[in-house]
Amino acid sequence: MVSRHVELSPVEQEQLEDLLAGGISKVRVVKRATGLLELNRGKSLEAVAATLSVSRVTVAAWRDAHQRSGLRCLEDAPRSGRPVKIDGVQRAKITALACSQAPEGRARWTLRLLADKVVELGYCEAISHTAVATILKKTSSSPTSKRRGAWGRSPARFWPRWNCCSGCTSNR
Repeated sequence: MVSRHVELSPVEQEQLEDLLAGGISKVRVVKRATGLLELNRGKSLEAVAATLSVSRVTVAAWRDAHQRSGLRCLEDAPRSGRPVKIDGVQRAKITALACSQAPEGRARWTLRLLADKVVELGYCEAISHTAVATILKKTSSSPTSKRRGAWGRSPARFWPRWNCCSGCTSNR
């Protein structure tokens, strides 16, 4: 009788095999599932590590995680990091403000004016002009452009070219 590092129930084993047969999973999840199945079949930690090109310590961590939390060990734990300060709604408000009319006495918005107005309107507690630039860059908006809108250009401008050959468009 081969000693097993992991004892999977028939239901767990079937779930892991279904996961592997599904075809669409993250590589990390597939490796963890394969490792658990191999450990259940009686392979050593070293053999599983060599098969999956990971370290023995990694396979031992998978085993220990399975003993603690079952198949929930397949998913990644939440990672620490800086929390999001400006969410999607706030970004949309900033973009809309950049697309609006410039303040009286100004021809167009500047990044510093936008940053000050965003704080004044209470969209967020504080924001730098460079953060405003990053938000607008991600939406293809330009606060200094004479055109307004997040797109910046009318797609209709390009439509006639789609029906022409490359020789016609090079002279335009």
